[in-house]
Amino acid sequence: MRQGPPILAAVLSVCAAAPFALAEKPRPADADVEAIYPDLDALYLDLHRNPELSQHEVKTAAKMAERLRALGFAVTTEIGGHGVVGVMKNGAGPTVALRTDLDALPIEERTGLPYASRVTTKDDSGNTVSVMHACGHDIHMTSWVGAATLLAKAKDRWKGTLVMIGQPDEEKGSGARTMLDAGLFTRFPRPDFIVAIHDSPDLPAGKIGARPGFTFANVDSADITVYGRGGHGAYPHKTVDPIVIAARIVVALQTIVSREESPFDPAVVTVGSIHGGTKHNIIPDEVRLQLTVRSYKEEVRKRLHAAIERIAKAEAAAAGAPKEPKVRISLGDPATYNDPALTERLTGALKDRFGAGNVVVPDAVMAGEDFSWYGREGVPAAILWVGGVNPERFEAAVKAGTPMPGLHSSEWAPDRGPTIRTGVQTLTTAALELLGK
Repeated sequence: MRQGPPILAAVLSVCAAAPFALAEKPRPADADVEAIYPDLDALYLDLHRNPELSQHEVKTAAKMAERLRALGFAVTTEIGGHGVVGVMKNGAGPTVALRTDLDALPIEERTGLPYASRVTTKDDSGNTVSVMHACGHDIHMTSWVGAATLLAKAKDRWKGTLVMIGQPDEEKGSGARTMLDAGLFTRFPRPDFIVAIHDSPDLPAGKIGARPGFTFANVDSADITVYGRGGHGAYPHKTVDPIVIAARIVVALQTIVSREESPFDPAVVTVGSIHGGTKHNIIPDEVRLQLTVRSYKEEVRKRLHAAIERIAKAEAAAAGAPKEPKVRISLGDPATYNDPALTERLTGALKDRFGAGNVVVPDAVMAGEDFSWYGREGVPAAILWVGGVNPERFEAAVKAGTPMPGLHSSEWAPDRGPTIRTGVQTLTTAALELLGK
């Protein structure tokens, strides 16, 4: 998942309906989960200690493939890079896919855990970087293997085809699209439904979040190069200062969301990087800006892009710039839309399994997820949140108003036992609900 820092407001909003949403304790894991948990815990520790970057998930993919083969799945590897697909047919019935992501992030782990990652590697630019599962993909993979294990052992409880998708390169946003382009839905049984989970720093362990409709945002980038006429800082009247133009663009961009878009249509325009100049007394010839642009609706997405270009060109013209700025918009993952009918169906099954108080409707987020591409292919899709924070710690943080480490943080450490157990049961419950009885 591609996102910014965690926001305590999101935690508070989840808990607004019922104080801390902890009144109903999670139901204990069933005996089947407990029987396989030691093996799953060992797998999680191995995955956490040995993360691999996007497009380099060689060993991780091999571990997932090996697990599926041992369970009796027909396994194909190297789908769209290091993608793994396992197929288990069990008579006539629906086809249901469960997806996990495989990759980790270039972050140095600072959790202090005895099983913390100490891996370093070369990134695609040749730089030495630390690697960490700072987004919980190790939780996702472990839960996915657990669900595959339980479903393979309970073939008397379902009919149809189960497709297990191990997807690489989620963090860079191209893994799902690459697997689809490689024939994911044509070489293998096309799913009637596809489901995934994501661990959450905004829910206590044992809770599940299921939101119909928009859940993750469109994630786009904008690169703006502002051109001026450089010169000596002591003689600014003989120059056209691109730093000043860039500053005015940054300020004017803030009016897109606050003054051009409806407050009922969420949008974000953030300038994350600005580069220009080399010395105190030199006015440069150009300045470069990098933006992240987030939205849900396609019409809002288009308006944001047009407004960014319009404002950049207008500010440059107002300053008498020698030429128009270069504006390049790069489309990223589209917004993730949870199929409402599917999500409501899964919500009912999960409430039966976990208790109604343990299944909540969380806020949508402005982070991105390339899980969106599966739904774009016309397959009803839903991604569910699985709480990842120790409940007592969560409650104390909410009461104190203290932010906690979140996804993409060097200190993100899910409460692994209850989070994995809940993840396994969530995926298993979803699959059993959707497969033929």
